[in-house]
Amino acid sequence: MTEKVSFIPEGETETIDFYIVEQERLAGRNYLLVTDSEEGDGEALILCEGIQDGQTVYRIVEDDAEISAVAILFKDSLEEMGILLESL
Repeated sequence: MTEKVSFIPEGETETIDFYIVEQERLAGRNYLLVTDSEEGDGEALILCEGIQDGQTVYRIVEDDAEISAVAILFKDSLEEMGILLESL
């Protein structure tokens, strides 16, 4: 069984579940490569883990420089998922 993470994206009210593909650490921060589908085609995102008010929170990594830095850590998993990043 694949581990899942649930969070409410900023500006939304409903919880979304994602399946964790891989977890890496960079510069003292935990990053998760997640997908919205346990099998088959789905959307892949990179989430950054943080703490807010004593709770673990996640944010979608959207900054291009941060994505480029973190995507290198997930390169093999991304390629296995059929996602090729031109900048890598």
